[in-house]
Amino acid sequence: MKRYLVQLILVSTLTLVAGSLWAQSLNQAASQAAKQHNAKVLSAHTEQRGNKRVHVIKLLTKKGVVKTVRVTAREQEREQDRERERKR
Repeated sequence: MKRYLVQLILVSTLTLVAGSLWAQSLNQAASQAAKQHNAKVLSAHTEQRGNKRVHVIKLLTKKGVVKTVRVTAREQEREQDRERERKR
């Protein structure tokens, strides 16, 4: 039971932390998540949730724990637009 609660808290925390990841693509988001959590990427894909695109990244930590991190792609697209405008 205690292990379940620890995992639940960990997943909840990762979901909140994932919002702070800034990347311009799924590959970059996966790379950054792996680096931030000192883990290897198991899989990464993008899902459509209503009007938002969310990158879902599964990681394997050095302790053998599988973590799922979600990053809102919509925020990343805004950042890409800002970069394009700056270059003009």
